[in-house]
Amino acid sequence: MSARNSSSGAFDPTTVLIRTSSVSDIGPAIHSDFLAVEEPLEIRLACDRAGRRQHHAVSVTMRTPGHDEELAVGFLFTEGIVTEREQILGVHACRRGNVVRVDLRPGVAVELGKLERHFYSASSCGVCGKASLDAVRVVAHARPFDGQPVVEASVIQRLPETLRAAQVVFDRTGGLHAAALFDVGGNLLELREDVGRHNALDKLIGAQFLAGRTPLRDGVLLVSGRVSFELVQKAAVAGIPILAAIGAPSSLAVDLAREDGLSLLGFVRRERFNAYTGADRIRMKETAALEERQPLALV
Repeated sequence: MSARNSSSGAFDPTTVLIRTSSVSDIGPAIHSDFLAVEEPLEIRLACDRAGRRQHHAVSVTMRTPGHDEELAVGFLFTEGIVTEREQILGVHACRRGNVVRVDLRPGVAVELGKLERHFYSASSCGVCGKASLDAVRVVAHARPFDGQPVVEASVIQRLPETLRAAQVVFDRTGGLHAAALFDVGGNLLELREDVGRHNALDKLIGAQFLAGRTPLRDGVLLVSGRVSFELVQKAAVAGIPILAAIGAPSSLAVDLAREDGLSLLGFVRRERFNAYTGADRIRMKETAALEERQPLALV
């Protein structure tokens, strides 16, 4: 296995170049291939408890290196541990690598019990029943405004093409998820990639949180895969009103989106998409003519 390098020869922490054998009808062939890097990241939290400064290891996640500080902060924000940028004193990558410590300001109250929902959901065999749901829920304090913003259906249909064109690491590896934030006109504002779909979204939200832009009440989020309960929950905590996906949502994702007032869109393509909740935020242009070609599927 070679050192991590991009095709230009510069060091790239996100990919690694390996030698591999491809097999086809004409026989085997040896060539080089880029793979997405996957490594553990430990997230630590430094805060005051019982009058003393304490350090806690709060999570270990398998991620693609890069934007680790954003990932750590985004995780703590979407888990409900921090709610305001001003609560954070600093974010530091530890010297031994693959560890990020988030330092909270003195006096910031922390409910570490909230992190139990993360380990509960990771260790349980499934989420079902009221007790399970209560254990994994994070309260979203920035509920989107009803019916706002309104986005043209044609804008939604163009998002996958814009996302795909901006996925630099995916072009080399074909092995990364992406989360992208757009404005209501379909302009790409921020993009993050990672082997984990939850990590990609935490990186994206963490970047916006650190920049003081949350809640993202005018944002449109597109994710590259399917939509789970947790992705909807993270979007809701960040105040994102419209969550679109190239893949399908789960039933629990639809239930949570409806409860938290999000517009949840799935199977987004150039010619169509499904609106599972919040269809009032989608404006159809030349409705009659568009329906003759391909109706907007509302579930």
